[in-house]
Amino acid sequence: MKKYLSALLLLNCATVYADFAAIEAFQKSIIDEEITGSNVAMVFQDGETIYHHVQNSAKPGDRDITSDTIFPIFSMSKPVTIVAMMILHEKGLVDLEDPVSKYLPELADLKCKGEEGIYKCVNDLKIVHLMSHRSGYQYYISTHYIPSTIKYDNLKDFVDDVGKLPLEFEPGTQYQYGINQALLGCVVEAVTGQSFYQFLKENIFNPLGMENTKFFVTEAERKDRFQPAFINSGHLKGYKDNLSRFTFREGNRAFFGGEGLVSTMEDYSKFCRMLLDGGIYGGKQIISPDSIERITQKTSEGYPLEAKAEPELSGFFRGFSLFVLEDPEADGVNASKGIFGWSGATNTHFWIDPEKNLFGLFMSRARDFSWDLQKRFRKAVYSSVE
Repeated sequence: MKKYLSALLLLNCATVYADFAAIEAFQKSIIDEEITGSNVAMVFQDGETIYHHVQNSAKPGDRDITSDTIFPIFSMSKPVTIVAMMILHEKGLVDLEDPVSKYLPELADLKCKGEEGIYKCVNDLKIVHLMSHRSGYQYYISTHYIPSTIKYDNLKDFVDDVGKLPLEFEPGTQYQYGINQALLGCVVEAVTGQSFYQFLKENIFNPLGMENTKFFVTEAERKDRFQPAFINSGHLKGYKDNLSRFTFREGNRAFFGGEGLVSTMEDYSKFCRMLLDGGIYGGKQIISPDSIERITQKTSEGYPLEAKAEPELSGFFRGFSLFVLEDPEADGVNASKGIFGWSGATNTHFWIDPEKNLFGLFMSRARDFSWDLQKRFRKAVYSSVE
């Protein structure tokens, strides 16, 4: 019955939305341009799904997307972790101005990089610095300290290693995208005594009915439901099961809050709807409207005022691990001022539009990430909605 309903839903999605040709054309074009394989897009407005279409590639090695398809969402894990931290903040268990060392003593007595070498940091590293990517931590690919479930099977070993790293600059002084939300997951474990995954399940996933959002896939899911990754590197083109430092292996307890989750279109749409509806879903208050306002306040300017901000996000500033549109003209796709969202490394994208009471959500799995793909999706959506 479930598979029948899923097929019926996809059939309806292909036939109902005759006014959204630009979005469907976008979905087809990125397959033709060999940017992604199969992909799925959704637009939700004024309490109903107004567009939901799967565009399958029908190429050898790809897998057709259904309502059960599981995607690694990578950095779209970060807003989930931010919500988790705001839950702790609302409960009075964490103050955003607290020093991180209050919860993670491994991160006391930190060193900073300076023009004359490594020195003892002057500023305290605070929770708010991790929330806003102003900690001084980056991603550490060459030294293999990047969050990885190949290297780590728990968060304590990860924190121990991070504590040995010098910060790129004094905490709070600059923006630098990095491992911050992975560290916030460690804070949640220290505060609650629970695993980060268990805390997310009890406080976010279960209340929202996000039963397929987790840090692992089972062997059966990997075979039947896990979307393969499309790679197009010139000399290598095709579909692979995994192309990252994340194994998504069941039993691994390195629950990385910045990049480790997998999800489905239906699950993440519930998270988006909660953010759109002031922190409420199904009559349950996950976080308060004040918390949503807080996570979307400016913490860093966009590029070039912040040299290490993402240059592709013209017109946007940074909130708590979110982009927020400040200058729609600079963005150039007719999006509303104040939209906020983020994206994941294998081309999962979302944004929330409070002004138009709308969210957009896109999922695929392609190795080469593209901010331009998110912008093209938004352009197609805003050419189709009022």
